[in-house]
Amino acid sequence: MSISKTVTILLTNQVSMFELSCALELFALPRREFDSWYTARVVSLTSDSFPSLCNTVFKCEQVSQLPHSDLLIIPSYSVQFSDSHQVIVEQVRKHSMGGGKTISFCSGAFLLAESGLLDGRVATTHWMYADLFQKRFPHIQFKPDIIYQYDGVVGCSAGSAAGIDLGIEVIRQDFGHKAANTVARRLVLPAHRSGGQSQYVEKPVSLRPSSISKALEWAVQNLSSDLSIEDIASKASMSRRSFDRNFKKNYKMTPGEWLTERKLETAKKLLETTELSIEQVAVRSGYDSPITLRQNFKKTLSTSPTNYRMSFGEKHSKYIPVKTAEVPSLFVVAD
Repeated sequence: MSISKTVTILLTNQVSMFELSCALELFALPRREFDSWYTARVVSLTSDSFPSLCNTVFKCEQVSQLPHSDLLIIPSYSVQFSDSHQVIVEQVRKHSMGGGKTISFCSGAFLLAESGLLDGRVATTHWMYADLFQKRFPHIQFKPDIIYQYDGVVGCSAGSAAGIDLGIEVIRQDFGHKAANTVARRLVLPAHRSGGQSQYVEKPVSLRPSSISKALEWAVQNLSSDLSIEDIASKASMSRRSFDRNFKKNYKMTPGEWLTERKLETAKKLLETTELSIEQVAVRSGYDSPITLRQNFKKTLSTSPTNYRMSFGEKHSKYIPVKTAEVPSLFVVAD
C-alpha cells in the first residue's frame, strides 16, 4: 500500500484517552482497502509517558522537535496557560509555517489560539470552555454552536466525539467522499452530522414531530432550481415564518443554508460516482446552470467541478470498494 499522507499526533501536558483514541482510530489504523492512506506517529515534546485513568500509563515517543508531516493533530491541551508551553507553541507555529495542516479536538483549540493559528479564522471548542476561550482570546471569532470548523488548513472541534466529525471531514478533503463514507460506516456513524453542540448543553432541546424531517427528505429527492423554501415549508404543512423559526431552533442554521449544503453535497457525489456531464450534474443538483455550479464550487471548495472530479471521481480513484453495513447519509436529524 502506497502512503500519501503523514500524520503527527501530539501529546502535550495531559492525555485525554477518548480524544486520543479518536485520532488513532481515524488516522493511525491501517486501512488496506485503500491504495493510499495515512501513516501516523504519536509524539510528545515534553515527556515519554503520561498518567491516565485507572492507574494506567500511556507511553509514546519523545522528540526534541516535531517531525515533518502533512497533518498535525492536537487531541487535547491544558486550558490553563503556562510559560512551559512555549516550546510546544513554537513547534506548532513552525509546523504551520512549513505548510502543514493542523487540527485540534476539544481543548486543543487553546493551543491553536496560543500559537496564532486561529487569528483571522473561526474557532470553536467544548461548550464548557466557551466562556474561558472568549475571555482569553477576544480577538478570535468564536462560534459556540458549531460541531467543528475546518478551512482545509486549520481546524478545531467541539468536545469529544465532535473530533470524529472533524476527522472525517479532513479525510473527505484528502481522499474524497467515498473514503470518508467508508470510514464513517466502519465507525457506524453518518458521514456528516447536522446541528450544533447547543443541543448537548445541559439537556437536549425539545424535538418536534417528524414533519420537518420528512419535508427535508422530500426536498433532497426533488432538488431543482425551482425548489424554494416555501415549497419545503408547504410540504411540512407549516407557514414559511413558522418553518423558518422552528428550523433554525432545531438545526442551528437557516433553511437556505441547509438547501445550499444539500445541493453542493449532491453535486460532489454525482461528480465522484457518475460520468454525467457538468451540465447534467448541475441540473440534478438543483442549480439553474453549469455557471452557477462552478461559482458555488469556486466559492466553497476553491476548485472547479472538473478538477474535483479529476481528484475524487471513481474513474480516477484507486480506492477498492468495501461492502459494509449501510448507515444512511445524514441529510437531516430528527425534528
